[in-house]
Formats: sequence, C-alpha cells, structure tokens
Amino acid sequence: MHLLVLEAVVNRSVPDVCATCHIHATCHQIEGKSVCICNYGFVGNGRTHCQDKDECQIGASKICGNHTLCHNTHGSFYCVCLDGYRASNNNKTFIPNDGTNCTDIDECEESGLCGRNARCVNTEGSYKCYCSDGYKLENGERSFHPDGNIVSCKGVDCGAPPTVLNAHPASVSGTTYGSEVTYNCVHGYFIASGNQTAVCNAEGQWDGADLVCKEIDCGKPLLIPHAEMIWHNSTTLWSRAYYQCKEGYYFNGDRDFSECTIDQSWENITYICKEEELFSNLSVFNETCVRWQRKTGRLGVQETYTFHILGQRWDEKTFSEDAVFNITTSEDNPKVCLDLNSGSNYVVNITTISSTNITVSVTVAVQTKVKEAFNNVLIFNDTCLKWRRNVRGTDVEDRYSFHVQGQRWYQKEFFHETTFNLTTHKQAPEVCFDLQPGTNYSVNISMVALNFSLLVSMTTQITDPPFPDVEFVAVKGSAPLLRLRKAEDRNGPISLYQVIVLPLGLQSTFICDSFAAAAFFSNTTDVKGYVAAEFRAKDVADNMSIALGDRHYYGKFYNAPLKLVEEYCVFLRIISEWNKVRTQSCAVWAQIKNLSPTLQYMTAVGFGSVAAVCLILFLSFSAARSYLHNTVHSTPAALACEAVHLSATMDMAQTGITSSFLETENVSLL
Repeated sequence: MHLLVLEAVVNRSVPDVCATCHIHATCHQIEGKSVCICNYGFVGNGRTHCQDKDECQIGASKICGNHTLCHNTHGSFYCVCLDGYRASNNNKTFIPNDGTNCTDIDECEESGLCGRNARCVNTEGSYKCYCSDGYKLENGERSFHPDGNIVSCKGVDCGAPPTVLNAHPASVSGTTYGSEVTYNCVHGYFIASGNQTAVCNAEGQWDGADLVCKEIDCGKPLLIPHAEMIWHNSTTLWSRAYYQCKEGYYFNGDRDFSECTIDQSWENITYICKEEELFSNLSVFNETCVRWQRKTGRLGVQETYTFHILGQRWDEKTFSEDAVFNITTSEDNPKVCLDLNSGSNYVVNITTISSTNITVSVTVAVQTKVKEAFNNVLIFNDTCLKWRRNVRGTDVEDRYSFHVQGQRWYQKEFFHETTFNLTTHKQAPEVCFDLQPGTNYSVNISMVALNFSLLVSMTTQITDPPFPDVEFVAVKGSAPLLRLRKAEDRNGPISLYQVIVLPLGLQSTFICDSFAAAAFFSNTTDVKGYVAAEFRAKDVADNMSIALGDRHYYGKFYNAPLKLVEEYCVFLRIISEWNKVRTQSCAVWAQIKNLSPTLQYMTAVGFGSVAAVCLILFLSFSAARSYLHNTVHSTPAALACEAVHLSATMDMAQTGITSSFLETENVSLL
C-alpha cells in the first residue's frame, strides 16, 4: 500500500520535458535526455521563451552578399538586390543558401535610354550618358543621368569659318560638327602649302585651316635679242613686259608684249628683231638729195652703191628720164645729191652687195616740193583728219585718194575697207571717216598730182557693248536657273559679265554705269545690292547655266543664298574694257518674289480655319438635332463642313497655291 503511494508521488514530481517546449522550439534527445531547443531563426531556452533572431544585425553584405539589402522576418529573413543589380536566380528575393548573388544590370542594353545624340556607358550598379561626338550639354557637364529630367545634347557650332590670308572660301557646307569649308587662293596667288579644306571638329573648332597662299611671281621677263624691254618691274600675275627693237632692227612676230601667267612664268612670244637689211632712216632732203644710215655690222667698210633713176612728169606725159651710176663710200651716213630736172617725179632704186653676196636694194620716190605736200597732219574727234596743203595758190585744186583699212585684234574675222577721193582748194582740208568703234585703222592718203602718199594710223574708241540678250524670268519661292548668252564683240572687246542682285524695291534706282555694287561680304553699308558672280568673257560658253545662291565663288564674288523672306531683282551687266576706256550695258534678267506668308503657314492657317468652322457647325447641329429630328431632315454637319472646306480650298487656290498641292492636302485631311 505504501509502495503504491510513493510511486504515484514520484511520477507526479518528474514532468514531461517535451511537453514544456516553447511553441517555437523543438524537443530533441541528447545523450538520452529530452531537451527543448528553439527553432532556426529563434533564440532562447526553448521552454519559457524563444524570441525572433534578427539575422540582418550582422550586416546585409555579410549575410546576403555584396550589393544587397537584408529584410528580417519573424523567424527568418530574405535578401533583395540594390537598384542597378539583379539576383542571379532572377527572383526578386532570395536567401543565399544556394549560391545566389547580385550581379550588375547593364542598363545600356535598353535602346534610347539616354535620348537623341547621346550614348550610354554602363557603370557598376548604374550608368552614365555622354553626348555623341559633335554634341554637348548646355550646362557644360561632361555626363548626365536622365532620371526623368529633360536633358538634350545640342550640336556644336564652330561659327564662321576662319579667315585664311590671301584666300577665300570657295564652298561652305555649314558650321556644325563635320561641316567643311574649302578655300581657294585669291586672284594672283597660288597654293604654296597646307590643306585647302577645314573641318568643324567635336570641340567646336575648325581643324586644318593651314592653307598658305603666296603671290604669283614670274621673276624677270625673258630677254629678246636686239630688243629693248619696257617694264615696270612688276612680276605679279598678268604683269606685262613690252618689247621694241633696237635701232637698226625691225619687228617680226605676233605681238610685242609678254604676260606673267598663272603658271608663274612669262608667256613665250615669237617676237623677233631682224637686222635692217642695209638702209635705215632713208630720207630725201633739199628735193634732190638722198641720205641713209648704213647697216651696223658694216660700219667703216667701203661699199659700192648703184643708183637707177627713172623720172616722169605728171603734167607732161611724154617726158621720160633714165639714168644709172655708181658711188663708193665708207661713210656711216652716206648721202648723195642727184642731178634731177625740176618739176619731175622720180623713182630712185639704190642697190648694193651685202657681205654674204646677196643683192639688196631699196626704192625711194623723189619729187620736187615733196615735203610741202602734207604739213601738220592731225587727228581729231577720233575719226577726222586735217592737214595743211602745199602752197600752190587758193585757185588750184588738189586731188587726194583715201584708202582706209580697219582690223580688230579681238575679232579676227573683222575687216573694214573703204576708198574714196577728195578734191579741194582749201589750204587746211579736213575729212571725217565713217569708222567702226573699237578698231585699229590705217589710212593711206595719196596726192595724185605729186605721186606722194602718207600712211596714218587711227584708233577708234569702244562704245557700249550690245544690250544683253536675256530671257526674262519671274518666279516665286525659289531662285531660278538662269542661262547666260554670249554677246558679240561689235563695239569693242567684251571683257566681263556680272550678275548683280538688288532688293526688288531698288530696281528703279539701279544705274548701269554705277560700279557701287559691292561683294556680298563687303563692309560697305550704304550699298544694298551686291555682285553675285563675275565671269571673264573667254570663260563664258553660250547658254551657260547659272544657279543663284549656290554658295560658290565666281571670280572674287560670293554667290550668296537668297533669303526666303526677301524679294529680289537680278541684272546682267556686260562690260567692255579697252584702251583705258570702260563701257557697259545692262538688262533686267529676273525678278524673284517669295510667298508671304510662307506656303506652309498659309496651308496651316487655311486648314485651321476650316477645322474651327467645322467644330462650331457640329456643336450647333448637335444642340438642335432633337428639335429638328422629327420635322425637317437637315444637312449633316459633315456635309456643311465639307462645303466650308471646299470654299477654303478655292480661296487658297486664288492665293497662288497650285491645284496639285491642294488636292494632295485635301486627301490627307479627309
């Protein structure tokens, strides 16, 4: 009995350990004993308390790894990657018990992340945006991060092309990144070194503008044997050196000057000075005497001359005289007086043998009072001659014969010839010729009675060139393609063609012979118009096309683009220059009128007005629809709007917009 009671007491005093474990604990058998141990994620004695363990206290990088955030939960935790990273298992959360870690996200894989004109560069956990080459941020920063802000990369602008000494821009494609400007040396200069093209770089600076232009220098002109040179010591482009044969020599060649050319050399000319063949400065004096100068190479040497004399009288047809005799002399300036009858005309032929055994002869006319036949021959008014007659009495008439021949060096096919006679008893006769302008004439005057002739050279000045043969055009909205027709060298050599652009309002004030019009880049502020192009006549082909505003240089003038808001008048000027005289003729070539306001603006306003009217009509019809529904069937608002649209279309057509353009716009609107 006592034994049973004791056993019962013992059983009540030894409790069941596992039954006492905390709700967040688990009973474990250790060395034969039951022990309560808090579950994973909890700490405590396992029986009376098991509280949550904050694993994140040791640090996110230690428990979750790099680039992470740790989040504690009741009895556990989880990890998330920082912005710019993602879990290697592609889940938003993870517990790093399977090797999961956070890796960098390459944001630049997303197209257009940085916007236009920019490039993306990935960084650890983020990215940066940089402007593309040729663009930059307005705030001056090198990089940016959009973050919802409106950031734009603006194109760099290098500004006006740099100035190159003795050169001008031949073409300019623009002033932004990648644009190019090409330079040419100005007239009279050549490219010595450097690059003709400069490029706008990504930093907004022009690269490569290192062209060096040196002035053309031909050096000293060519020397021509037996010729003297008339030269002003100028060796630049188109400088001229003139030649004239020395005394005792005569000219045989094409022309008497050489020019410095663009090849930096003097032109080769076939100017040859030939030695006069025996006689120079042959003259008649005292009516019956002849004298001359001997050939230079035979000075001091005895020479035998044969004289053959034939004589006649104009007033005595039966009279005839024929005589031959010789003289031998070593004088340098021989002279001989002939035994001639007074009142007769003679032809004297003088012959000698040269050092090379070649017979050389010269013929001279000898007549009494020959010197008095023409005195004080003068040219006046370019085309007239006057002289003093031989004193034979006011009642005696003399008969003169004129043979006029004219030629032009610049017009090889031109030849003008005329002959006529003049009989007069005046002591100071005058005669005027019908001559062409810009022509070199030789006038041979013969006095029939005395068998005497005189050669006079005359040069007429040029007059205005022919009126330009232009096809007038009037256009709107864009510059025309003009065709240049060559003019004929009728009144003088045509030298230049100029294209002149003026504001339309100044058309009536333009004066053709005014040379105030300047280049487009001129600093002259009081000149509104400018010369857009200049062509040398020899460079002009018939019906040559000229596009206004093509940004090229023609001669030294810039063909500037025309402003859309301006209206212009275009003139063609033809210039002739010769013998220090300059003349010109002009013609109106084109009128350029632009639409004001512009075509796009008028189209937008027109269609905006149509839309506004349509909206008002639509609201009006909607408000009245219930009232009119059961009575009168009204025209739908769409049809009314179409009517207004048609009216607007007709109005726009009247303003000058082409029907094809309107049809295209109408289809796109409907």
